[in-house]
Amino acid sequence: QVQLVESGGGLVQPGGSLRLSCVAPGTMFTIAVMDWYRQAPGKQREFVASITSGSTTNYRDAVKGRFTISREHAKNTVYLQMSSLKPEDTAVYYCHIPHPNSWGQGTQVTVSS
Repeated sequence: QVQLVESGGGLVQPGGSLRLSCVAPGTMFTIAVMDWYRQAPGKQREFVASITSGSTTNYRDAVKGRFTISREHAKNTVYLQMSSLKPEDTAVYYCHIPHPNSWGQGTQVTVSS
């Protein structure tokens, strides 16, 4: 497994923005794909966005146009810029890499007035 450390969650009002970060400290190889998932209370964990080492991105329909995933290859760091946040975006957000299968500890995002 690869250690993944997330940061950047918090409480934000509807319509606001947050940026999540995830770093894989000490990883000496380039990670091919980095993902973000989220899990709301009482719901299954769901895919949010992914980015490859070639910067190809993919998003779930519900966040297209509002969220942007990006990465810094040299730092094995991935970001999730979230804008126009809605209450239904409230969840614990997890950083993930498929190979080797590794998860971060999660960071809470709460969208509420």
